[in-house]
Parts: sequence; structure tokens; C-alpha cells
Amino acid sequence: MVERTLMTGNDAIGEGAIRAGCDAYYGYPITPQNELTAYMATHMPRLNRVFIQAESEIAAINMVFGSVVAGKRAMTSSSSPGISLKQEGISNLAAAELPAVIVNVMRGGPGIGNIAPSQGDYFQAVKGGGHGDYRLPVLAPSSVQESHDLTIEAFALADRYRTPVMILTDGRIGQMMEPLRLHSRPIPPPPPKPWALTGAKGRKSIFIRSLMLNDGDLEKHNIHLQAKFKKIAAAEVRFQETAIEDCDLLLVAYGTSARVAKSALEEARRNGLRVGLLRPITLWPFPSQRIAMRSSRCRAVLCVEMSAGQMVDDVRLAVNGRTPVLFEGRMGGAVPEARDVFRAIQKALAPSRKKRTP
Repeated sequence: MVERTLMTGNDAIGEGAIRAGCDAYYGYPITPQNELTAYMATHMPRLNRVFIQAESEIAAINMVFGSVVAGKRAMTSSSSPGISLKQEGISNLAAAELPAVIVNVMRGGPGIGNIAPSQGDYFQAVKGGGHGDYRLPVLAPSSVQESHDLTIEAFALADRYRTPVMILTDGRIGQMMEPLRLHSRPIPPPPPKPWALTGAKGRKSIFIRSLMLNDGDLEKHNIHLQAKFKKIAAAEVRFQETAIEDCDLLLVAYGTSARVAKSALEEARRNGLRVGLLRPITLWPFPSQRIAMRSSRCRAVLCVEMSAGQMVDDVRLAVNGRTPVLFEGRMGGAVPEARDVFRAIQKALAPSRKKRTP
């Protein structure tokens, strides 16, 4: 049975978390993610689950640590500068191999910036963000439906790999309203967590820590973590392709930018231009191999972002010089328009631009 409703992206994330069995939510107000905090404040107590508006973003991420170390499903959410404050806690979660979900509804930056949608946190999200050698699975929804569905998936990934997982969205998707399908099928329960700290009575004591001062211990732990990250990278790449098989120009975009790019693609196709779109759903692990394969058949690749150009660096690494990689973007809370992307498409496919020999 499927229930259909209208919901904002922020509310859809909250509903997805509740349906995934989130036991505890800890947050602190910041625009443009406040609707998510308000949704959890309304619904979590009704379900006899924990909701706490923390005194700070730093407190919120450490409250998450306390819940997940006891085997509970917990999450926090914020927007760009608030996520910056959580980075030490996120690094500690990754080091201690604790499953948690962190939501970043991005806003304009750097600094305090503004409250408009942005994608300027890509580097922070996919390159670790905090101190040390660690990575987070990063899921990037481009619709209200995906905001809901990927939140459920985030909790599953977190438990599967004992790692924090980030939902990276933006203020446009978070606050817009779209139809949402809510399935009545049950969500699989969390797996057993024999590592959780539930009291040592009757069993051997368990230790969860990230401070390792004995010679060689921290390096051994890092080697173990890197092996896990390689496993995630091999198994969890997600992307969506549109009109890709015959394209001369490959668009690469995620989130709101992918919606804009798709509108420009449709206009280009109406004008006889063979354009395709590859939308990364996992920003880490990144679909590098797929982009490499698709780009080898194209005259150029065009990245569309709401930033000065961040994902474009990973696209260039994937393409590895096989064909030109171009960029179209806005920053500081500005959203690219489809007409601007269409003009960039026309320029990229102008007769004077010849295909580069691999």
C-alpha cells in the first residue's frame, strides 16, 4: 500500500528517519534546515522517542555519539556553518566506527554567508571534513522523494559499515514541496550490535575509543579503516543517467543543479543537440569509473554546480584528460538557470570545438 502526500524536503528527511527507526534526534536551529528540527520536535515525542534541542551544534553531535555508542539509531542535522562546528565529533564517530546520520542542508558561504541554497560544502563532505584519514558515505538527493528514501538508506548504510553517513542537500530541495510516496512496507530492523556499550554485567567488557597512544596501535586502526573505505567504494556507488547513450556532451551535476541541468538537457535535445546527464547520487563513493567510461565517447564534459567549482575537480580526475572538462556555476547562494546552462551547452558543442583525441 502506498500513501501519497505533499511534503517539503526537510520534512521528508524527518519522516524517512522516523520510518527508519531513528531512536533519537539532536539538533540546533539554523536556516534553511529548521523545518526538519521542527518536524522531529513534533513527531519524535509522540512516538516515545528522544528529541533534544541542544545548546549548540557541538553538543548535538556529541549527544549523537552517546546514543549510538549504546546501540541506538541517532541523527543530527544542521546547515553549513553548523556542520563545520560538528566536524570534530564526526571525526570521532568515524574513528570509533559508530553508525550515525548527519544531515547538511547547505546554505551560502563561506563564513556565516546567507540562508540561500548552495553546494559550497562539497569539499568538506566528501574529503573527510574533520581531522585524520577518514571518509563518509555521502548521499545527495535531488527531489523530495529521494530526500525521504535516501535517509532510510543512510541509516542502513551506517549500520552496515559502522560509519557515520551524510545526507548532503541544499535549501532549495529542503524547503520546496513535492508529491511524496510513503510505502507501508516495513523497514528492516537494525542489525545486532554486539559491540554496543549496554553494560558489562555478565559479559566481557567492551571498549570503544579513538585515543590510541601505544606505538603502532593507531596506524593499525587506520589500516583497518582504509580497508573498510575501500569496501564501501567498491560496493556502494550510486548514480542516475539520462539520455546518455548517444551524447556528444556529458553533463555532470547533483542535487538542485541536476534538476537545472536536466531542464537544459531537454531544451538542447529539442534543438537537436545530443546531450546526456550523469547525476551522482553518492558523492562519495564517487562514480569515477562510470564518468571515465562515458566521457571517453564525448566531445566534452560540462559540470554544473552551485559553487565556484568543487565536484568538477573529481570529474577532472575521473576524465583524466580524455576530453575537455568545462564548468558552469553560481556561488554565494545563487542558483544556475537552465537558459545559462543551455548557452554553455551550445558553446561547448559549437563547430569550432573539436573532439580531443584520447
